[in-house]
Amino acid sequence: MQTVFTIQTRGQALYEFTNDVARWIAGQGDGLLTLLVQHTSASLLIQENADPDVQRDLLAYFARLVPPADAPEMSYLTHLMEGSDDMPAHIKASVLPASLSIPVTRGRMMLGTWQGIYLFEHRDAPHQRRIAAHFRPD
Repeated sequence: MQTVFTIQTRGQALYEFTNDVARWIAGQGDGLLTLLVQHTSASLLIQENADPDVQRDLLAYFARLVPPADAPEMSYLTHLMEGSDDMPAHIKASVLPASLSIPVTRGRMMLGTWQGIYLFEHRDAPHQRRIAAHFRPD
């Protein structure tokens, strides 16, 4: 069983789509769910979904870790054709996961109490992101 989730982003942020995946997988029995973001400037995360400060702190941390290409400390970058946020987005995506594997039992993802599935958008401009999903029953 396969599908594609499409998420419209509004710039750098974490976009939770746990409920979309849960609805799609409901009633499917036991197996393994695999998710893959089909872009090189965004990532997937399983992260806390109870306190929005977690998302704000993650954004702040990665902005500090990998500043925009026009920041003086990033002057070594050469891939600048698509704007000052593009190469930093690729760097962030290279250190964060592009795919996730989640066990499913009786049609429910085995996520922890405060865990949610997020698309982590690394670009400033709005984008339409695609996440390929595959469920393999046991």
